[in-house]
Amino acid sequence: MGRSPAAAPENLGVRERRVSASGRDLCLFMVAGEHSGDALGAKLMAALNGRRRGRVRYLGVGGPQMAAHGLISQFPLDDVAVMGPAAILARLPRILHRISTTASAAVAGEPDAVVIIDSPEFTHPIARRIRRRRPGIPIIDYVSPSVWAWRPGRARKMRNYVDHVLALWPFEPDAHQRLGGPPCTFVGHPLIERSPWIAALDPAPLAQRLGLAGGRPRLVVLPGSRTSEVSRLMPPFGEAVGQLLRTGREVEVVMPVVPSVRPYIERHLGAWPKRPHLVEGEEDKFRAFKLATAALAASGTVTLELALAGTPMVVGYKVDMLIAPLLRRLIVAPSVVLPNLVLGERAFPEFHQEDCEASRLFGALAPLIEDSPERAKQMAALARVPAALQVAQQAPSEAAASVVLDYAENGRGWPRP
Repeated sequence: MGRSPAAAPENLGVRERRVSASGRDLCLFMVAGEHSGDALGAKLMAALNGRRRGRVRYLGVGGPQMAAHGLISQFPLDDVAVMGPAAILARLPRILHRISTTASAAVAGEPDAVVIIDSPEFTHPIARRIRRRRPGIPIIDYVSPSVWAWRPGRARKMRNYVDHVLALWPFEPDAHQRLGGPPCTFVGHPLIERSPWIAALDPAPLAQRLGLAGGRPRLVVLPGSRTSEVSRLMPPFGEAVGQLLRTGREVEVVMPVVPSVRPYIERHLGAWPKRPHLVEGEEDKFRAFKLATAALAASGTVTLELALAGTPMVVGYKVDMLIAPLLRRLIVAPSVVLPNLVLGERAFPEFHQEDCEASRLFGALAPLIEDSPERAKQMAALARVPAALQVAQQAPSEAAASVVLDYAENGRGWPRP
């Protein structure tokens, strides 16, 4: 896409300024919009600092993890890290003001590159404003919006203000090419960097603490981390567990929970045929995964965590009945289970809306807690997930740093050839 003649002198000046970037300190403007982006940005900054031996100056927006690696944030991340329509609407004037001031700060800072991290409702308006005012500054988007799942038209629009997308999923570069999006590189999913930690985690202390009987199948149940998920999934999940128990299977049930939803989970447990062992904390969650014979889980990132722990699973999900018809029209992805998307096949059963009911969940779950062809097939699929989530022999943050440095050191901004 061409630029106006008036933009050319400014763009040339930016390119000349960056010719010797490899021999001087870099300035990067990084923008995260929520705490998960803060964690992702911190890992990228650690990789950049290692490559440049600390010769990078960081401006932008982030939280405590990015600050620990040198970011000077324009304002506290909690100003914009809000979730849900009601919370966003309540803070909309402040968020719009932060978008405007952040874009102005980026322009004034004249960085060698801008890296926006996830949170497209916040970061993309900033990128568009920077592109209009300083078209020669390279803009890299770390975490692609889910253009492959819904609103595919966003991909082509992103070409106007994003120079390169750093993708977490191996299928995203093909999706952007098919949809006319910006250049896109698969750098790997950050969860893969936790694989050594997961592998080294000893589950025996949790089994001993909970008094789990040896020889019995163990089922981990994960009804979600939001109150809306818990309210919709606890009844069918509980009835599926009940059907397992009524067949005479002596199943030990463990349920990792986050403190914010534990009271809601407790309210539903009175209707369950057997009270599960409730555990909290990241280490005990992964210990439970490693102890489990199988899992019954809500759709989400937890399915990827289960896959990396090697746990066979059945996945269920329900949304509000009023928005379900709209989502059915908007979502174009062949699956909503992340390991299925990574592998390009429906290796792990998934049940949604009216199909997410006890008898279907039970029918898919029962073969997984015994020696069966279904279990063997899932174990083979699980063994392929880690390699599919990683660029060969390179951590995601290192692969991402390579692309960022290519743009920042070589001035690979607009106009695009």
